[in-house]
Amino acid sequence: MANTEFWTGSEKYLCDLELAQAFHMARVLGMPLLIEGEPGTGKTELPIQFSNDLDLELFVYPVGSKSNVEQFVARFDHVKYLRDSQIEILNAQRDEKGLTQKLSTGGRNTESLNDYVAMGPAAKAFSTPNSILLIDEIDKAPREFPNDLLYALSHRKFIMPESGEVVEVSEENMPAVIITSNREQELPTAFKGRCIYHYIHFPDAETMREIIVKHYPSIEAKIVDVALDVFYHLRNIGLERAPTTREILNWLKYVKQYTTEEAIQKIEKLEGIGALIKTQADLEKVQRAILRNPDDFSRRSTSN
Repeated sequence: MANTEFWTGSEKYLCDLELAQAFHMARVLGMPLLIEGEPGTGKTELPIQFSNDLDLELFVYPVGSKSNVEQFVARFDHVKYLRDSQIEILNAQRDEKGLTQKLSTGGRNTESLNDYVAMGPAAKAFSTPNSILLIDEIDKAPREFPNDLLYALSHRKFIMPESGEVVEVSEENMPAVIITSNREQELPTAFKGRCIYHYIHFPDAETMREIIVKHYPSIEAKIVDVALDVFYHLRNIGLERAPTTREILNWLKYVKQYTTEEAIQKIEKLEGIGALIKTQADLEKVQRAILRNPDDFSRRSTSN
């Protein structure tokens, strides 16, 4: 039976109550959890941390512009099947000539079509009890991809290519399915209807502080204070691509190797800003903002 305990996060992952409730409901009902939100808010980390925390097997399908159900579920290796068929013909001819040495098919038998089916992450997850399936960034897929998943999500089963074998699970044994989207394109209404939906809002400063401390328990509070001040100021100046949770964590991972005072100076001088700013236009905008109001990036309180 699938794991349906109420999970509220781990040492490395802060799972707020609303997300924990949605994730729990999806697993109890045997439905996928669709998580939307801007990049870097921890959507992908949820199944990874859940898997690590409970030692469950995780299958991942990173979606791209050419994704299709065949890659996701399973594909039939026609080339290998044709080659083995030719080998069987050659071996039959060798038998007629009295030759004992035969060519090998690697133990495969052309009478058994399942020998030529390469299972994708979906079929593997449906065949593995108490597993987790991550469909990452489904909004990058062609429009037909989520529509093609409707049958499988509704009936909890896949039909394997060529062999026609059915891989299915009950509602109770459905793997935990997490689907993430950055909302680059709107998903079909019918597809959303098959999912439990949750939108991750960007963390406020106090929540972000908790996230940082989970990742870096020994980091100095003064460093976090200054970094958060600069980070949220950058997010509020109208950048093309505002820095995300992942990026402030990378920035702090870099600066925390220095003494407290050195780290604060590096933050205020925006050293390593490439961890936060990802476009030339945004970099130029930040540089102009510094020239106009340099004090905005140097706000240490006297208590620091």
